[in-house]
Amino acid sequence: MTLSTRGAQTPAVLVLEDGRAFRGRAYGAVGETFGEAVFSTGMTGYQETLTDPSYHRQVVVMTAPHVGNTGVNDEDPESGRIWVSGYVVRDPARKPSNWRSQRSLDEELAAQGVVGISGVDTRALTRHLRERGAMRVGIFSGEAIPDEGTLLAKVRQAPEMTGADLSAEVATKEAYVVPAIGTKKFTVAAVDLGIKGMTPHRMAERGIEVHVLPATATLEEVYAVRPDGVFFSNGPGDPSTADHPVALMRGVLERSTPLFGICFGNQILGRALGFGTYKLKYGHRGINQPVQDRTTGKVEVTAHNHGFAVDAPLDKVSDTEFGRAEVSHVCLNDQVVEGLQLLDRPAFSVQYHPEAAAGPHDAAYLFDRFVSLMEGQRA
Repeated sequence: MTLSTRGAQTPAVLVLEDGRAFRGRAYGAVGETFGEAVFSTGMTGYQETLTDPSYHRQVVVMTAPHVGNTGVNDEDPESGRIWVSGYVVRDPARKPSNWRSQRSLDEELAAQGVVGISGVDTRALTRHLRERGAMRVGIFSGEAIPDEGTLLAKVRQAPEMTGADLSAEVATKEAYVVPAIGTKKFTVAAVDLGIKGMTPHRMAERGIEVHVLPATATLEEVYAVRPDGVFFSNGPGDPSTADHPVALMRGVLERSTPLFGICFGNQILGRALGFGTYKLKYGHRGINQPVQDRTTGKVEVTAHNHGFAVDAPLDKVSDTEFGRAEVSHVCLNDQVVEGLQLLDRPAFSVQYHPEAAAGPHDAAYLFDRFVSLMEGQRA
């Protein structure tokens, strides 16, 4: 990525690897950037999206036309920085209007060196990605625009998401502790594969002291904190490359410690149980995805950010090395596996984001399920 100063009237162009191009204006930093083009269907929560480490090396297209209305504050980020590699909006707010706003989204993108583009027909771009699938993309503005042929060659030289091992790039390098709120009831070791800040907070609200550990943590380091449960977080990249987290999870399963995984953690559980994973055509992203909890029949509206999924049978209970396993949750849009649970050991996972940042709150009960598993193990 190369950068210079920002300028709202600076010409910009977005070039997809299949040759389709969209012209607009620079938004945020001026320069060039590359990543995987994906779209998010959320109408709000852009600040949480931008700071979600799971979006590392992705260029996010916002399907909602008006973006930036509420500005940016210092309370809502899910991590210490913006992780998207590029940002695409149609009609950015000229001036933020919210009592919590501290600066504009344009200013924040520029300050963190995130190259974006505005004035793009994001509806046409989204339809193109739905038909052709997620693909590599480049955004170029200012002096970074020579001719589209040269730009296309640059895009096609960028690395693909398939085969990308990225979790260690976004995870904490040093362990830290999020204390329980109120009376401490449990201790959880959380393996950070790209964790969002709201996740340990949701556990802390339930009396859990959370020890957040690097993605490279060993089984000995996990159990050094004497955990009542182990958590595997969300994160970016291709789960087929995550051999260390899979081996680590298998060690946890062998000890029958209560286990909970979300997003990347769900894919890790799938691999640990012997299932495969595959890349979705364009993925699930946004805060309005319908999922059915097959254990209760309840349908919940959920927040998603995943481009890969677990390949597990929907119509039967599977026998695994760690006992019987079944698909616990499924996406009602396309029948993609959205959750797994073991029937003979205390372990489950979901593909989506129950921490609800930003919203909705339908899936908060999953943290209570984790607590119930630890209570049952202790009893």
